Amino acid sequence: MTSAPLIDPLLLTTAIEAVVRAGDIQLARFGRAMRVDKKGTIDLVTEVDLEVERMFRALIAERYPDHQVLAEEMGGSATVPPGPCWVFDPIDGTTNYAHGLPIFCASVALEVNGAAQVAAIFDPNRKELFTAELGGGAFLNGRPLRVSSAETLVDAMLVTGFPYDIHSRVEEIVGLFGAFVGRARAVRRLGSAAIDLCYVAAGRLDGFWEADLKPWDIAGGALIVSEAGGRVTNMAGEPFTSRGKHVLATNGALHDAMLHVIDEFRRSRAPNRTD
Repeated sequence: MTSAPLIDPLLLTTAIEAVVRAGDIQLARFGRAMRVDKKGTIDLVTEVDLEVERMFRALIAERYPDHQVLAEEMGGSATVPPGPCWVFDPIDGTTNYAHGLPIFCASVALEVNGAAQVAAIFDPNRKELFTAELGGGAFLNGRPLRVSSAETLVDAMLVTGFPYDIHSRVEEIVGLFGAFVGRARAVRRLGSAAIDLCYVAAGRLDGFWEADLKPWDIAGGALIVSEAGGRVTNMAGEPFTSRGKHVLATNGALHDAMLHVIDEFRRSRAPNRTD
């Protein structure tokens, strides 16, 4: 039996307001000249990321001054803090956004002692609002979500993402990608982990895996998948945590098969053992 939904409706209302406001700011600047800086060789940050995050922090400071915030551009507690903590990504898909590719969103989750209670993700290009409350189900624009019924990899469309240090790990990352390409109906790479997770929850995609992620990439989407009837673990099949850096999210029926592919690939790369 799942736990009861949160009693305070303002929590979900705040999450929704935050991501919708973020979407308005994103679209107002999308496709126009903007400042783009580098946090790494291929890791970008725009002035819009910073504007959206400042808006969010002001909103939470006004409504919940005793809550903590962990967000992509201005930081927060790297470990799970006690009590409530809002985990926010001002633009998930910043590289897409900076290049004028309309696949991006804002994502937020309210965690309490590290467990997500509320989530909202808004794709402003498609006007799609994905929401969830722990024990209360997942929804797209107010309509209940349900994961797909695909039972075999050959009938599945999967999705993944690549880490920002891929240039130094091409064989590892592309190798696992190839392992799934050889078994699935199709594999996609959209550039937004939050949208990937929402599409698994909506049954548009059947499974998602990715390594080297940050809490703001996956905290909200993982709850939405779980509340839509899916299964979420790390890539070793262990319990999911947003601080765990990697995730496997599926419709449930495909989960063990995807874990097997991952394990088989990792074993093939491990040094030969004599024991």
